[in-house]
Amino acid sequence: MALHCTLSTLMGKKRYSIQDVHEKTGLSRNTVSCLYNDKATRIDYETVDRLCRLFDCPINELFELSKDTSFTGAE
Repeated sequence: MALHCTLSTLMGKKRYSIQDVHEKTGLSRNTVSCLYNDKATRIDYETVDRLCRLFDCPINELFELSKDTSFTGAE
Protein backbone atom coordinates (compact mmCIF):
# COMPACT_ATOMS: atom_id res chain seq x y z
CA MET A 1 0.00 0.00 0.00
CA ALA A 2 1.15 3.52 -0.68
CA LEU A 3 -0.11 6.78 0.75
CA HIS A 4 -0.61 9.59 -1.75
CA CYS A 5 -1.41 13.24 -1.18
CA THR A 6 -4.28 14.63 -3.26
CA LEU A 7 -3.46 18.28 -2.56
CA SER A 8 -2.97 19.04 -6.26
CA THR A 9 -6.53 17.83 -6.98
CA LEU A 10 -8.00 19.88 -4.14
CA MET A 11 -6.05 22.93 -5.26
CA GLY A 12 -7.20 22.48 -8.84
CA LYS A 13 -10.85 22.41 -7.79
CA LYS A 14 -10.45 25.77 -6.03
CA ARG A 15 -7.95 27.09 -8.58
CA TYR A 16 -5.41 27.77 -5.85
CA SER A 17 -1.73 28.15 -6.62
CA ILE A 18 1.05 27.00 -4.31
CA GLN A 19 1.46 30.66 -3.32
CA ASP A 20 -2.26 30.89 -2.46
CA VAL A 21 -2.08 27.86 -0.16
CA HIS A 22 1.14 29.17 1.39
CA GLU A 23 -0.48 32.53 2.17
CA LYS A 24 -3.81 31.12 3.39
CA THR A 25 -2.30 28.47 5.69
CA GLY A 26 1.03 29.95 6.76
CA LEU A 27 2.78 26.75 5.65
CA SER A 28 6.11 27.12 3.91
CA ARG A 29 6.12 27.14 0.12
CA ASN A 30 8.47 24.15 0.19
CA THR A 31 6.03 22.13 2.33
CA VAL A 32 3.12 22.97 0.04
CA SER A 33 5.20 22.22 -3.06
CA CYS A 34 6.34 18.82 -1.73
CA LEU A 35 2.77 17.84 -0.92
CA TYR A 36 1.46 19.20 -4.22
CA ASN A 37 3.98 17.10 -6.12
CA ASP A 38 3.37 14.09 -3.84
CA LYS A 39 7.05 14.05 -2.86
CA ALA A 40 6.71 14.52 0.92
CA THR A 41 8.25 11.84 3.11
CA ARG A 42 6.83 13.17 6.39
CA ILE A 43 3.92 15.36 7.38
CA ASP A 44 3.16 17.20 10.59
CA TYR A 45 -0.25 17.01 12.30
CA GLU A 46 -0.49 20.80 12.23
CA THR A 47 0.08 20.76 8.46
CA VAL A 48 -2.74 18.25 7.97
CA ASP A 49 -5.02 20.31 10.19
CA ARG A 50 -4.33 23.55 8.31
CA LEU A 51 -4.92 21.94 4.92
CA CYS A 52 -8.11 20.17 5.99
CA ARG A 53 -9.42 23.45 7.39
CA LEU A 54 -8.52 25.38 4.23
CA PHE A 55 -10.23 22.87 1.95
CA ASP A 56 -12.99 22.08 4.44
CA CYS A 57 -12.38 18.39 3.98
CA PRO A 58 -11.77 15.30 6.09
CA ILE A 59 -8.30 13.78 6.13
CA ASN A 60 -9.33 10.96 3.78
CA GLU A 61 -9.89 13.54 1.03
CA LEU A 62 -6.37 14.90 1.49
CA PHE A 63 -4.71 11.48 1.40
CA GLU A 64 -5.51 8.21 -0.29
CA LEU A 65 -4.14 4.70 0.00
CA SER A 66 -3.43 2.81 -3.17
CA LYS A 67 -1.85 -0.51 -4.00
CA ASP A 68 1.80 -0.01 -4.89
CA THR A 69 3.49 -3.15 -6.14
CA SER A 70 6.88 -1.43 -6.50
CA PHE A 71 7.46 -1.25 -2.73
CA THR A 72 10.20 -3.66 -1.67
CA GLY A 73 10.71 -2.64 1.96
CA ALA A 74 10.47 -4.98 4.92
CA GLU A 75 7.00 -5.50 6.35
